[in-house]
Order: sequence, then C-alpha cells, then structure tokens
Amino acid sequence: MASFQHDAPTTPLRQRMQEDMVMRGLGSHTRQDYIRHVRRFATFLGRAPDTATVEDIRRFQLHQHDNGVGPA
Repeated sequence: MASFQHDAPTTPLRQRMQEDMVMRGLGSHTRQDYIRHVRRFATFLGRAPDTATVEDIRRFQLHQHDNGVGPA
C-alpha cells in the first residue's frame, strides 16, 4: 500500500479514506485535495466528519456558497 505524508495524526477514519482513494486510483494531488476538504468540513462541524447528518452537509454547502467557494 502507498505511504502518505501529512502533518495530522492518522485516525482509523483517515486511514480508511486514504486506502479507499488509493484503491480508486486517485492521484496524490487529488488525494491531498480531498483530505484538505474533509478537514475543512470537520472544522466546520466541530466533530468527526463521519458523524455528519444530511442537514450538516447542507449547512456546510450553504456556508461554502456564502463564502464564495464554487461547487467544484
């Protein structure tokens, strides 16, 4: 399996996400982007992203829109 370099601790959730992205064949820059976006989502939530509800996701999307972040 590929090794990953980052400055955040590797939680079981993060490790699983990294492994899944490698299995899907995502490039290293894409994997880094995905991790960064999930980190922002977790910061917005104030808790682990795997605890998010559909409404949490909607609130984050509205937050992103209000701050000028595009859908991509």
